[in-house]
Amino acid sequence: MTEENRLHVHDTNDDELRRLIHDHLKVFAKFTSEGCDICQRLAPPFSKFADNPAFAPILFVRLNADENPVAKKMMQQKVAPFFVSYCQGHLLECDNLTTEAEVRAQLERLRDFIPHAR
Repeated sequence: MTEENRLHVHDTNDDELRRLIHDHLKVFAKFTSEGCDICQRLAPPFSKFADNPAFAPILFVRLNADENPVAKKMMQQKVAPFFVSYCQGHLLECDNLTTEAEVRAQLERLRDFIPHAR
């Protein structure tokens, strides 16, 4: 079992992701690809963030972009790992990130984002 297979990181697919981003206020998604060295290097920090009480209100999910056509299309010309922040079912931010500091910064922006009242 890898670090990222803990309970706080949910493996998902395109269809379930659509449901999750509507069922949860905030979702932080990591799109990975087979053989991606950076994906593997960022797996332990991603799990650490998912287990951090400061980020408890955020649902952490992981998708394999090679197996999910919608995720792959969303990445377009970008390479894995690709991180996406959602709030109230809407995409807030997306980018390919290569360092733990970049992932933390995007995650903190999501945590600190104040959604509009419905």
